[in-house]
Amino acid sequence: MSETPRSRPHGGDTSTGLPQRRTGPAFAHTPHRSDGRTPQTPRGARQPDPGGRPGTTPPVPGRPAILRAALCALLFSFLTWQVLVSGPLLTPDARLSRALVRTVPDAVTERLSDLGNIPVALPVLLLALGYALWRGERLGPAAAAVAMAVVPALVVPLKEWTGRPGPLEPWAAGYYPSGHTATAFVAYAGAALLVRPYTRGPWPTVLAGLLTGLTATGLVLRGFHWPTDVLASLLLCAPLLFGVRWAVGRSRG
Repeated sequence: MSETPRSRPHGGDTSTGLPQRRTGPAFAHTPHRSDGRTPQTPRGARQPDPGGRPGTTPPVPGRPAILRAALCALLFSFLTWQVLVSGPLLTPDARLSRALVRTVPDAVTERLSDLGNIPVALPVLLLALGYALWRGERLGPAAAAVAMAVVPALVVPLKEWTGRPGPLEPWAAGYYPSGHTATAFVAYAGAALLVRPYTRGPWPTVLAGLLTGLTATGLVLRGFHWPTDVLASLLLCAPLLFGVRWAVGRSRG
């Protein structure tokens, strides 16, 4: 015996029967806040606050530059200690150097290492300084000029203090840290920091990294420096460039 389906009433209880699809604006989901206030955006998303918490408009700040500078100084001190005491780190450094030296023709590597010469690198920084000054900047160009002036004041005493011989000239001394790498890094990266606010895309930073990397590669492949000489210069000069970046950002803020 089968039962005939009951007809669904039109006006009373609507809990029985199949649900009916509604149409119109009332069918759209309207988000509700727990405090009962109306959402501020069409999708009910919270407005970001300036506190830098996840989901806010300002990016979450990374580690402060002072911590990165301190880390670079710590690593540089470790490398310098290894050079002074002829520590175990110099053994793989020498092996790497012997495996790389003269693997590329000298005519190529010498041209690459020349990118760290003062007559080549310094004019690039001077052009960027002039452009930034023409755009009305003051603090950033001053910081970049000071950073460039500090490079020989740091590198020359360290060369005399450590007295490290070169890969191809064991009778000579004064190869640690690499002055060419330091000059290239501060000049090219400093120039990139000065012109970057006025350009589209990251090409100044990429170009500065490429020129510095080519300089360091040429120095190692030609046998002018050990790999740790180059690394030490990068660590030594990184805090100077952190200061330049801070000055550029502050002058524009």
